[in-house]
Amino acid sequence: MKKQWMKLPVFLVVILMVSITLGGLSSCKSKKKLAKEQAAAAYNAKVQQAKKDLTAMLNGTTSWTLDEQFDRLKTIKSYNIDDPEVKDLIVKVEKKLTEMKAEAVRKAEEERLRKAEEAKKAAQQAQFSAINQKFAAIAHAASYDRANALIKEALQLFASPDVPVLIIIDQVDGVND
Repeated sequence: MKKQWMKLPVFLVVILMVSITLGGLSSCKSKKKLAKEQAAAAYNAKVQQAKKDLTAMLNGTTSWTLDEQFDRLKTIKSYNIDDPEVKDLIVKVEKKLTEMKAEAVRKAEEERLRKAEEAKKAAQQAQFSAINQKFAAIAHAASYDRANALIKEALQLFASPDVPVLIIIDQVDGVND
């Protein structure tokens, strides 16, 4: 009986070691399984968010600027998602954003040309402001003598053969003026 009591602590130690070993192995397997599940959940969350963002960009319901949309598209592409729906949405959004960028460039060029044309017109009008002021002064002259004096001054502006002259002919009730 004493021998049995002596073997009992050795037996308990062996059982304890076996249970620790088996318990440790099963916890490693569950940790690996848990990590796989978490990775799958994170991947699914990325896929769903990518679908949501791409659909919003495609429908034009985002408040993002064009550059922010391009950045988000680049980020989504970097995820390397293998979902066919996401891949299809990426192609569609790329096409739409490229068209939007081309349209923005075209509008910016049109605006630049419009401003250049306005500046050109303003410069031309400023060139003839002295003549316009003379004509206005003639029209509002206090007397005929003052108007004739102003006309003589205005004629001096046209003394050069290089000066362009605009003649306006008006027709009222069939009579040319």
